[in-house]
Amino acid sequence: MRRPAIIDSQSVRAAANIPRTTSGWDGGKKVGGRKRHLIVDCLGLVLAVLVTAAGVQDRDAAVPLLQRLRSWYFALKLVWADGGYAGRLVDWATEKLQLTLEIVKRSDDCAGFVVLPRRWVVERTLSWLMRSRRLVRDYETLPVMHEAMVLWSMTMLMTGRLAGRRTSGFTPRPTPTLPG
Repeated sequence: MRRPAIIDSQSVRAAANIPRTTSGWDGGKKVGGRKRHLIVDCLGLVLAVLVTAAGVQDRDAAVPLLQRLRSWYFALKLVWADGGYAGRLVDWATEKLQLTLEIVKRSDDCAGFVVLPRRWVVERTLSWLMRSRRLVRDYETLPVMHEAMVLWSMTMLMTGRLAGRRTSGFTPRPTPTLPG
């Protein structure tokens, strides 16, 4: 049985306290800060996360992330990715990690926004994480602390769903009553 996973990244602006040594500039998105790289399962639950400077290419960050994934989930065989991960990384993942890295490409004849099969799952997870106020901007001094915040946010989301709390829509705050 082929258990799929999906990989993608998201650039996040950095707060003023972030050291220059661990932040960078993402020229494609025109964002200064850090980039979080995620691998999720087919339900959108985070399997592995890596935080790098925003200037790090997706292919370069995928190497340690895929190695981490392989050491934690040895039964995983298939990872879907976007075109940013194409190239030598596909052969490297097959040869060194025995992972099939399948590139899901966008059709050239489509204009505007198009939902890509399989890849929308990781995009949905990234939007779930952005609902956590602490992850909208990177406030953590160390990248490993940002990784922990991503995992903590995902844990809070999952436990809320297990407890049966509402996770979508606007829940109004009760209005305070003044004494007398």
